[in-house]
Parts: sequence; structure tokens; C-alpha cells
Amino acid sequence: MPKPRVLHDEFFKLAKEKGFVARSAFKLLEIQEKRRLIRGSDRVLDLGCAPGSWLQVLDQNLGPKARIAGIDLSAVTAPLSERVRTMQGDIYTTPPEVLLALGGLTPEQIAAGAKFDVVISDMAPNTSGHGDAFLSSRLCERMLDMLPSLLKPGGKALMKILEGEPTPDTIARTKSVFVEAGTTKPKASRDVSREIFIWGWGYKPPATTKRALPAPAASAPTSPASPATSTRKPAQSASPSEALTAKTSRTVRSASRKEGGRAPAARRKAPKR
Repeated sequence: MPKPRVLHDEFFKLAKEKGFVARSAFKLLEIQEKRRLIRGSDRVLDLGCAPGSWLQVLDQNLGPKARIAGIDLSAVTAPLSERVRTMQGDIYTTPPEVLLALGGLTPEQIAAGAKFDVVISDMAPNTSGHGDAFLSSRLCERMLDMLPSLLKPGGKALMKILEGEPTPDTIARTKSVFVEAGTTKPKASRDVSREIFIWGWGYKPPATTKRALPAPAASAPTSPASPATSTRKPAQSASPSEALTAKTSRTVRSASRKEGGRAPAARRKAPKR
């Protein structure tokens, strides 16, 4: 006989105690403690951000230079500082330039190729028990489709998926575009939930097609005083990884001690297509 679903478990109560609008805050805290996906000065985009618990975690733990943006079909209800910018919108129709601007990038920076350091998603479909895994996989595939326009080379990503038949293919695609990728299930996820989180380090955007330069005309001699030079700038090495503040670890350890076990996961609304 399956275990009954406990709605108000220890993580639910702890979220209320800590002022988080949802228990999912502890999922991000635990994943961050294990994987160090987000640095203190990163520019981060949260897809499907309502009601705002992940935004709260970012707002409370990232440094003053960090920029935080989020988009969801529903309004964000979490109390957040002014540096967190959100919008109601559909990830299937919102242009990437709008999201980049929401993250604090100027038109000049966007034109120069600036993007987010990290893109995260806790999106899930409105579950019905029929085809939920396929709907969840499509949301993840949509996020992967968006990354070339949103995530910088070498960036990191995190997204929720409901396990099912299409899950291995989505994980394989994620691994193909990141230097390192894998899955994890935090303790704050409910035992009966099929949710897991796919993470990726070191984004490898698709190669762009280079246009060949035209051959010089036969009648135009090459001047020896003007050798051809390359204008391509060398790639900058990534700055050393910074961890979130120490209170992230303290909060997760506190939650784990109180819980003493795994709990089943909350469901969140996702964009309707």
C-alpha cells in the first residue's frame, strides 16, 4: 500500500519558520551546497519562478554585484529586494532580449554578446497522471532550446524534470551541451514525487557557422607592409568560483537535522503552451 502524502511535513513547517513562500527553497539550498552552481556575483535567470522561493534564496545569499531575474505565467508573491526583477510572461513567446534586459544587461551589452551566468528552472506541468513525464521533458527541452540565447559559454544550469520514459533522452541532451552534467534529488523533495533535478557545468553553445572571406581580386597585389591580422579577441578565463554565503550550509543542515529523512515534493504550476 502506498504511503499517504503528507502535505505539512517538516520542510513545509521550516519554510514558514524561515519566511520562504515554498518548501522548494530548501531544494535549491541543498543542491547549491553540493554542486556550487551559483557564485556570489552571478547574473541568474529563474524560469517559472513563481511564487518566488528560489528568488528568495538568491536574494538572501548572493552578493551585492549579483543580478537576479525571473519569469512566470503567475505573479511572484514572495517579498524580495529591489534588485530582483520579475515579469509575468510565457517562456515560449518572450524574446530572449527581453529576458536579458530583465537581468540588467544594456542594449550595448546584449549586442556585444553578454548573457546570464546561470539559468535555473523549477518548472513542472499541471499534473494529471497521464503523460506528465512527457510534458515535464518538453519544458526542459524548451529551456535547453533557449540556452544559446541566454547562457554564456562556460555557464551553469539547473532544471527540474519528472522521471519517465523521455527522461534519459533529456539527460543525454543536457550532457551533450555541458562539460559536466548529472542528476540529483534533494531531501526536501517528497518521497512519492518523481521529480529529480538535472544540473550542468560548463555550457558549450552550438558552434556558429563562419562566413568565408572573399578571395582577393587577381589584380589587387598584396602589400608586404600590411600583413593580415586577426581581430578575434582571446577568450577570457572564467573567474574563480565563489560559494554562496555560509548561511546556505547552515540552513540546509538545520533542515536535514529536523527532517531526518526524505519527504515527497511540491508541485508547481508551469507555463501552458
